[in-house]
Amino acid sequence: MNMKKIIVLLIALTVTFSVKAQWVDNPASNTFLANTSADAGEIYLSTNPGNGDTYVQWNQYYANGWSPSLQRLNFVGEPQWGPDGIHPSYHTLSSWSQGVAMTATTDNAVVTCFSTDAGQSVAIKINADGTYAWGEQGVTLFNGAGGSRTEIIAGDDGGVWTLGSDYTNLYLQYVNADGTTNPIVTISDNGGQSCMFGQMTLSNDNRVFVTYEKLGSGYYTNKQIFVAGYNTDGSAFSQETLLMSTQTFQSTYIHSALSDGMGGGYVYIWHPGIGSAFNIYVFHFNQNGATTIMDTNGTAVHSSDPSNFYLNAYATVDPDSHDIILAYNQTDASTQSSYKIYINRITYLGERVWDDGILVLNNGNIACGGLRIDAFEYGGGFSLIYHKGTASGWTSSTVEAQGFDIDGNTIWNTQMCSGTYGKTGDDNSTGFHGGQNIVAWVNNSTGGLYGQNIGQNGEMGEITPPTPPTPCYAPADFEGEAAYNANLDVSYVVYSWTAPEILPLHYNLYCDEAKDIIQIDGNFTSYYQEFEPGDYIFRLTAVYEDCESDYALTPGGDDYLLIEIIDHQSVPENTYEEIVTITEIYNIKGQVIKAHDIQELSQGLYIVKGMTSSGKTVIRKIVR
Repeated sequence: MNMKKIIVLLIALTVTFSVKAQWVDNPASNTFLANTSADAGEIYLSTNPGNGDTYVQWNQYYANGWSPSLQRLNFVGEPQWGPDGIHPSYHTLSSWSQGVAMTATTDNAVVTCFSTDAGQSVAIKINADGTYAWGEQGVTLFNGAGGSRTEIIAGDDGGVWTLGSDYTNLYLQYVNADGTTNPIVTISDNGGQSCMFGQMTLSNDNRVFVTYEKLGSGYYTNKQIFVAGYNTDGSAFSQETLLMSTQTFQSTYIHSALSDGMGGGYVYIWHPGIGSAFNIYVFHFNQNGATTIMDTNGTAVHSSDPSNFYLNAYATVDPDSHDIILAYNQTDASTQSSYKIYINRITYLGERVWDDGILVLNNGNIACGGLRIDAFEYGGGFSLIYHKGTASGWTSSTVEAQGFDIDGNTIWNTQMCSGTYGKTGDDNSTGFHGGQNIVAWVNNSTGGLYGQNIGQNGEMGEITPPTPPTPCYAPADFEGEAAYNANLDVSYVVYSWTAPEILPLHYNLYCDEAKDIIQIDGNFTSYYQEFEPGDYIFRLTAVYEDCESDYALTPGGDDYLLIEIIDHQSVPENTYEEIVTITEIYNIKGQVIKAHDIQELSQGLYIVKGMTSSGKTVIRKIVR
């Protein structure tokens, strides 16, 4: 029997069969979640943010093949589906894994996805009470196409996005909450390459981005990474865009993707294609599917270093800055016998915030891995969880955790599991929901699925959910217009925007080229500023007592304004027209003046926006 197993770390622990367990605060015991075989693996976790229920899935060999079982945990860690969980057995699966996937849905259910022995991709939805929402046979995806690994992410309405492959093409399909299916999108390459290893990130308005690799045949092959965006009806809202240019490396090294919290996403991959040295490379695309890191080689987490390998990355995104934060291993290139863990932070423009990273563990010649890094749900920091080997080789390990502030400073250390038995680790952590993050593992000596929670202060067991911060609303409809006043020989820009739902303390107006930040009173929704000729990029945020908002979006959906201020000598002379209808009047600070007639103004310098008799909108500086 040839079964896929995740490699991990060894000894024994007696299985407890109580299903009334709850999260413990003792690293010597941990929480029993379900009975499993000792060779169980492929562990996935997903939490419903609405009520804190967490679903756990694992694979092991049953009469119907190497297939998944699931367990539901409430917020305090009590298993809800008995000591063995629920095992869908309607379909026969291979005796080896082609990959499974799972996600919690927004209507408090869970969907598991897998490929059957008959070569079909299937999705099964299980309600919180353990009943099958779509029947135990589930839904056959892609009209029977696919048959290889299927990816899945939850939509925002109880449905799920699914992505399958037949090793040549990718198939994308949205499954509604009631199990009805939407049109299928086929992603293929007409140039003879295969489209494979697709990943999905949820964008705005329940749309999805698919990142995928185009590659040739063979173990060593040329690879590129692309991104494209789709609506639930199968139509495209973003055309195919190249993220990673051609690199040559092993076909089995594949990319990961995650949302940036702004409608776009990050991609990261490790490979030795540049300089024959293993490194991790980061790419980013915005909510329109456009790349924001102009180097199509990506941003490396570390400077070129042929003497060491940088690999095994796992990443999270800070909800305030929207930077990606990665944890990864360093091993020496010659023997791969030294083990270190680093973290690094990279902006969506590709800037490395922490240079060549921050070393957080040097474990000498003893293995460490299973890295899981998760941002605190309201920002301000993140946790790193990892398996730390305690003897030479992959023979035993503990589970350790560290908390960091957003600058990478350690704020706490917690041992989550002190039992040095062999562990088959999870494929992901839940991330922070209600103040707690959850990981799980199988005792690969005696069997049994165990888990542990941890809070944002490093505590285990009972967690007090943090108080949500005041909503950090962003302004909207950010617009700007450049103009030139020939009488005063001045070029200037007048900006306007719509105030957010809650008025901020002030606005921050950023100018990339001037490296300048201007604070504008929170009661105003417009501003005037003089500039020399040139091209300028402006961004606007709202600043509250505890936070700064995302950038304001323009009516076209961009988070910046690109304004060209032309040299006045190149501007054709226009016939002067009197303003007959005044729409807005500003003082020299850009503040709106409540007056509709110039005669009402006191002495001073003003900016007047209005319409001429021909219907033209003009902006002029006047002296009263």
